[in-house]
Amino acid sequence: MSVSRLPRIALTSGEPAGIGPELCAAVARSAWPCELVCLGDRALLEQRAAPAGPLHFSDYRRGEPRAHQAGELQVAHYPLALAAQPGRLEPRNASYVLSLLDAAMAGAVTGEFDAIVTAPVQKSVINDAGIAFTGHTEYLARHSGVHRPVMLLVAGGLRVALATTHLPLRDVSAAITGALLREVLDVLATDLARLFALDRPRIVVCGLNPHAGESGHLGREEIDVIGPALEDARARGLDVVGPVPADTAFVPSQLAGADAVLAMYHDQGLPVLKHAGFGRAVNVTLGLPFIRTSVDHGTALDLAGTGRADAGSLEAALSLAIGMAGRRR
Repeated sequence: MSVSRLPRIALTSGEPAGIGPELCAAVARSAWPCELVCLGDRALLEQRAAPAGPLHFSDYRRGEPRAHQAGELQVAHYPLALAAQPGRLEPRNASYVLSLLDAAMAGAVTGEFDAIVTAPVQKSVINDAGIAFTGHTEYLARHSGVHRPVMLLVAGGLRVALATTHLPLRDVSAAITGALLREVLDVLATDLARLFALDRPRIVVCGLNPHAGESGHLGREEIDVIGPALEDARARGLDVVGPVPADTAFVPSQLAGADAVLAMYHDQGLPVLKHAGFGRAVNVTLGLPFIRTSVDHGTALDLAGTGRADAGSLEAALSLAIGMAGRRR
């Protein structure tokens, strides 16, 4: 693959009743240093784009990548099962949503696409259709044969990874094992170097319990599991700090010189990240055989079709994917 070639980015348009289709149209109104291919129903995309003004649509034809021009949208057409209405979920379109992800993955694996950027999907309606689905991260990992994906959120210079993702809080402690932390730290360190050009990245690791367990008085996970896993990581050459109490892990002095923070569970790390950059943050899935970025928000059904949805996070996700694709190649 030529390092001088423009990257070709697959942009999946997500839940058709949500804001994804109009966000895809919104980012297409700017020029980008990549070839942008939007996967979705062309009529739906045209309909959602229309209120914001003219946008030229064309069918995707694979060839030598060309830079995306402002005001154009190249579409790989996949038909809806049923016409979509803004804000009205339709389980019969669940297979359509997943077909976009399947096509993007297939193209990324073969090298047709250099990265995947995903607009948000609605987990509930996919489950209502009888399809077990816990999220993009798990779906992409399972269908690409990856055992341990890692969710990383990026807001400017702040990077927060998660040891566990979509679990009930009562299940988190049992899920945090030495084997899990070894795998997560290895994926995180490898992909911070590979995709972000960070040599031997420094990772601050949160404890699980208040005050990181208070020497065992508030829980022993730090003593029995997290601490030994970090010692093992240091012995293998990783630069890890912790376990650090989560309530001080994000203070400026702790973050100084850190390349990422590893939180033990979803709501330990992401509230801080989203406070720092909601609407401009990016969700990155590490450990996959391809690059995948996404928005930091959901489908916003109440905003769909109103013209008030903010495309900032999708723009940031696309920009980051382009940069990572360039470094990876």
